[in-house]
Amino acid sequence: MDSSHQPPKSRLAALSLAALGVVFGDIGTSPLYTLHEVFASHHPIPVTPENVMGVLSLILWALIMVVTIKYVAFVMRADNRGEGGIMALIALASQQAGNHPGKQKFIMYAGIIGACMFFADGMITPAISVLSAVEGIEIAAPDMHGVIIPVTLTVLFGLFWMQHQGTAIVGKLFGPVMLLWFSALGLMGTANILRYPTVLHAANPIYAVHFFTGNHWLAFVALGAVVLAVTGGEALYADMGHFGRRPIRLAWFCFVLPALILNYFGQGALILSDPLAIKNPFYLLAPDWALYPLVALATLSTVIASQAVISGAFSISRQALQLGYMPRMLVQHTSESEEGQIYMPRINWGLMVMVMALVLGFGSSSNLAAAYGIAVTGDMVITTLLAALVFHSVWNWNWARTLALASVFITIDLAFFGANMLKIPAGGWFPLLIGVVIFTLMTTWRSGRALLYKRLADEAMALGPFIQAIAGDSAMRVQGTSVFMTPNTAFVPHAMLHNLKHNKVLHEQVVLAKVKIEDIPHVPEHERLIVQHLPAGFFRVEISYGFKDEPDLPRELKTCSKFGLELDMMDTSFFIGKETLIPKLDSEMSYWRERLFITMFRNADSVTNYFKLPPNRVVELGAQVTL
Repeated sequence: MDSSHQPPKSRLAALSLAALGVVFGDIGTSPLYTLHEVFASHHPIPVTPENVMGVLSLILWALIMVVTIKYVAFVMRADNRGEGGIMALIALASQQAGNHPGKQKFIMYAGIIGACMFFADGMITPAISVLSAVEGIEIAAPDMHGVIIPVTLTVLFGLFWMQHQGTAIVGKLFGPVMLLWFSALGLMGTANILRYPTVLHAANPIYAVHFFTGNHWLAFVALGAVVLAVTGGEALYADMGHFGRRPIRLAWFCFVLPALILNYFGQGALILSDPLAIKNPFYLLAPDWALYPLVALATLSTVIASQAVISGAFSISRQALQLGYMPRMLVQHTSESEEGQIYMPRINWGLMVMVMALVLGFGSSSNLAAAYGIAVTGDMVITTLLAALVFHSVWNWNWARTLALASVFITIDLAFFGANMLKIPAGGWFPLLIGVVIFTLMTTWRSGRALLYKRLADEAMALGPFIQAIAGDSAMRVQGTSVFMTPNTAFVPHAMLHNLKHNKVLHEQVVLAKVKIEDIPHVPEHERLIVQHLPAGFFRVEISYGFKDEPDLPRELKTCSKFGLELDMMDTSFFIGKETLIPKLDSEMSYWRERLFITMFRNADSVTNYFKLPPNRVVELGAQVTL
């Protein structure tokens, strides 16, 4: 959102409050567990005044360098027509790669890996956030330890169950609840800082330097827990399209960053005055009377943080689907006014199963923290690499300037990523395993689709000679319009050949419809259609969508009248090829990947649902294709 189109102050305040609820939930709930994990995790750091001050300094400068400078100051400027996120960054970088195959391949694989890391993060975030909040019960009533897992699972089930109803009603509560949450963070932190004000000296980065010189290897290991303070920073970029840069930046600088710093320093002050408080420094900040209300507020805040991650998983799934990285899936809109509010049943229930399995398998937020971090830091590395391409190609920076900035970011990212790699035996294997599985599925789908289209093209007949051959045969034509979905309008669709072979007829108007997904978020309506008139009542229609647009073929075809193509939907039939795929040894794809692609192909959502075709006007014609 550029300065010439800034929202009025009232609108800016409303957007900033909404951003507070949607964008900052993940990073805002990090104080629940970050400091505890540094000093009481699988690789604990000794609780000494020097170490506490050093870790606080590291957390402060991580928030400044990673979130404030990298994401807020630079990466958020790399928008694709106002949209952010890993898929928007892939599309933006791909536009500048041209026909350079090596660069295109790097961008594609980097983007897929980034998306895989996002999905892995999306599984861990709800589990660790809600579990860490509910664990506050144990501080208030130690004998209630046994209810933590059941309560966590109940909260998570309720969260995933409500997704089909949409988030519009709950969304109105997000901003005010998170406003209350960040206010509580700041107040609790301030109260303890006033008791031990010397903790503020940790703002000096020399304490971070001394922490490394005094601890060496242990300090590097500690980075694996320090990075928990910046998890959720990528949401600032991913949700930019919903709110714009200015509201997100305003919320970050005026409210979120100060509240986080005050709370972390307040926890540090508490630990310095009472080292035993490391058991749970967040909840021990609060007076006894406030514990139960704080547990309730923390649980509600972590539900909001989880909701943002789930909504993000729906959004990135739809974008990946549109760009050809995932099979077709049912996408339901849960709001008539907000296009971004969607629900994807398969993604929702799959996430729920994995999140609940994580809670049961790891059992505590401390154990889950060992699995947390690799996915986030992997996504940070990918973002830096793709952003560097954008800095150079789109912003026209020279390589010296690009590498100077990117090298600073990548050094920090790799340090965090390397420290998290040490957590693989303790749980870090999980996001890597999930990443490998999703990467295999996405690359198999993309390669399998390319191979399928190649096989269909090899067997296809050129359209021009076909039209010439049938142009004089009027007996073959019947009233009405037939629409044939095809990936290539230069060839005769297989469904048309099968229709001719078995039904011996063609309609008076024959439309070859091709849907193309562009590397931009949205295609303006006046640019969506290209209609080409061909001889003998044939038409080529190419429909373009952005990767965040909602395909609706009948809606687009109704606008063809202004191009001279009149369509009566009640007299129009949609013909779709229904291929049965046969695997083959010694093909371009390995046999096991062919079998995997065929399974995914069979379970993909139907073309009828995906393009919103009227079911009673659809004719499916089968064919066997050997891969």
